[in-house]
Amino acid sequence: MTWWVNFEQDGKARCGTLVADGQTIHLYAGDIFSQPRPSGETTALSRVKLLPPLRPGKFIGLWNNYHELAAKLGQTIPQTPLYFIKTPNSYLAPGGVIRKPASYTGKVLYEGELGIVIGKTCSNASEDQAAESIFGYTCVNDVTALDILNQEPSFAQWARAKSCDTFGPFGPVVATGLDWSQLRIRTLLDGRERQNYPASDMILPPAKIVSLLSREMTLCPGDLIACGTSVGALPMRTGMRVEVVIDGIGTLCNSYE
Repeated sequence: MTWWVNFEQDGKARCGTLVADGQTIHLYAGDIFSQPRPSGETTALSRVKLLPPLRPGKFIGLWNNYHELAAKLGQTIPQTPLYFIKTPNSYLAPGGVIRKPASYTGKVLYEGELGIVIGKTCSNASEDQAAESIFGYTCVNDVTALDILNQEPSFAQWARAKSCDTFGPFGPVVATGLDWSQLRIRTLLDGRERQNYPASDMILPPAKIVSLLSREMTLCPGDLIACGTSVGALPMRTGMRVEVVIDGIGTLCNSYE
């Protein structure tokens, strides 16, 4: 497995790979999707500031993609991805602070999820081609302003509820060489486990998600697709620490204010 990171060093954005000790970064020149080259340099993780591990051109999130949650909510099983878009202003680095809009007083939910990272341009792809276009995976917290989502009875406001500033944390790394079907997604609030579900319970698995989306939109290197969440998503309270933990990827930790 390889763990790719983006970070700030001496005021400049750099990329590199995190070694197995989790404390040392091997620096690369270039971009992780454009033939990055080892620079021969190393640095300690403790000496740099982690950035989001990529800057997606598109951040797509799925709804109703786990059998257990669909059964709990009485939802039908979708044949195609039910998705929304999170806008770039929502992107948040590991360690960043999730802040609700000053004008909003309603509930804000965490949703721990597995994120697919696209590595090759993908259009009208078969499932085999889609699988080859997947670069790796990351942790996602698909933060949601629940009361905005359901505010207007005639129109569910998915993009607005999901795209507030800081509502799109992901990271801390992009992990390659993983078997997604063996992963579990856990979410902890102040150290207390609130979500723990297997990725293998997905209704639409990663290659099928990518294939179906690519029939309607071209997916590009660096695009991010959150696979949806399962049971256990709840509101956060001010001052809480929220962690999305996926063994093999790492821990995405943010605070909520």
